[in-house]
Amino acid sequence: MKALPRLPFAGAVDGDGHVLEPPDLWERYLEPRYRKRAARIRPDDAGLEFLEIDGRMSKIVRGGMPAGLGAMDRVGGHVYERETKTGLQYVDAAPLGAMDPEERLARLDQENLARVFLYPTLTLFWIAECEDEDLTQAHIRAYNRWIVDFCSDSGGRLLPVAQLSLGDPEAAERELRRVAGDGVAGVFIPPFQWSRKPPGDPSHDRVFAAAEECGLTLGIHPSLEPKWTAPGRYGEYTSGRYSFFLNVTSADAVRHAFTSLFQYGVFEKFPKLRVAVLESGAGWIGYWLDRMDTVYDSPQGIPARQVLPEKPSFYFRRQCWISGDPDEQSLAAIIPVVGADRFFWASDFPHPDHPPDYVPEVTRLARSLPESARPGFLGENVLRAFGIED
Repeated sequence: MKALPRLPFAGAVDGDGHVLEPPDLWERYLEPRYRKRAARIRPDDAGLEFLEIDGRMSKIVRGGMPAGLGAMDRVGGHVYERETKTGLQYVDAAPLGAMDPEERLARLDQENLARVFLYPTLTLFWIAECEDEDLTQAHIRAYNRWIVDFCSDSGGRLLPVAQLSLGDPEAAERELRRVAGDGVAGVFIPPFQWSRKPPGDPSHDRVFAAAEECGLTLGIHPSLEPKWTAPGRYGEYTSGRYSFFLNVTSADAVRHAFTSLFQYGVFEKFPKLRVAVLESGAGWIGYWLDRMDTVYDSPQGIPARQVLPEKPSFYFRRQCWISGDPDEQSLAAIIPVVGADRFFWASDFPHPDHPPDYVPEVTRLARSLPESARPGFLGENVLRAFGIED
């Protein structure tokens, strides 16, 4: 395999890397009564792999798509040849560090990264098609147990972030408290819920209260979403042929979810709650805060002023952080305006919807920042965002 690029700065932390879950994860980690309904990777009659959800072929993750979920390295010419072959390309084509914790530590060493926060892959996908909330909660519990085990012998270099579903707030609170006891680095939610309630809705307050009490940061991370989440102005504009459009606009869901926290006064009700905005770029946040503050001061902002004594930008700078993509060209100009201590970088490895040269791009971006801002952006800010103190 071609040598991986090496970051020239010490102490860097990847704020949002991913794992490729083993295809038998849920068969091993689900509670016994759910195992017959476990999510799996299977080949179809043509040999193309698909994700099976509750015994049915996924409508989205099919036609060989699983084999490409870890393609970032291959796009960049870093092909890791595995000695063992399972017959599933999803596994056999997995890049270095995507499925094995020892490999991930070796990858961090090669890239000169100190730590990485880890998020899932398949767990972000099947949730868009599983309407049975009880089954969703069971799968999430299984994944959360597995990712804690995955990271357990890493000496704190692999940091597990547990997933929650707000579709059942009571179950989400229970799971948050359970994973807090397991020592996860934080928790995250997708932008949508099958209940169709925005994250800021008061029915979710019990989850925010538990996160605040347990000291766990709440992330908002994009996922695949049901078709009903897409705006209808273009009709059925959701097929694979529109992958460019859908990927470019996918961050809208995160922005909407994030904004709902201000609409419902979440940051005033829970002043110690920490929130991380993930995998949606960061260059937009300057405009977004300006826009929220402007509307807040206008007649249209009366409902917000009733629940937020301060402008939205005040709460962002007090309680929020955001991850930036290494290839963002305008980010260096935005960071000083919003606040250098609010930003951190993230690779999205191994997903192919981002370019593979994240280490050179992080190097470029860090060098474009004032020297005083570099340590924060490279690692200190994300550790602070998740309440991790060395």
